[in-house]
Amino acid sequence: MTVNRPELILSIATALSKDGAATSDFDLNPELKRPANHALRPAAVLVPITLVGGQAEVFLTKRSAHLRHHPGQIAFPGGKQDAGDPTLTDAALRESEEEIGLPRGIVDILGELPPHETVTSFRVTPIVGWLTQDFDAIAEAGEVSEVFRVPLAHLADPTNYRIESRIWQGQRRYFFTVPYGPYYVWGATARMLRSLADRMTP
Repeated sequence: MTVNRPELILSIATALSKDGAATSDFDLNPELKRPANHALRPAAVLVPITLVGGQAEVFLTKRSAHLRHHPGQIAFPGGKQDAGDPTLTDAALRESEEEIGLPRGIVDILGELPPHETVTSFRVTPIVGWLTQDFDAIAEAGEVSEVFRVPLAHLADPTNYRIESRIWQGQRRYFFTVPYGPYYVWGATARMLRSLADRMTP
């Protein structure tokens, strides 16, 4: 179904303006213990939305299988806030430029989702941006193995989400998933997307 661009942008911005609590990897796993002297490091990811053939789509990445942390997992472009990043938005835009070659000048920031706390002690803020023009995605060598898109309609539908589990560090850990084709989107990325879906649901 072809979407109306101004109406879609308005609906996303309106959804982002809704109140909502921060999320956490501990939400579904209250028995997990936070590290001692728990200090969260600020980080940000970009949720880049574009229009392709009349359909809104979200860019995601597949991390390289050779990475030490989260190899092969599906993620948003983004990372920790460095000293040279004045704001979390700057961090998300810088990382997106590095990871997928996204020029920051073509991103209109629509708002942000509540921050998400990870078990690795990051406080990740998802920044939602609308791409004003096309660009050729370039995966960062050694960091990103693939850049792909998923229809926003799929990610905005809460019925596409499931809660699954696996054994992690000797304990059963529960997490959200939102599979799409060959891509298994799970964990923090799926939880943040579920937060977006909850806000976009009438």
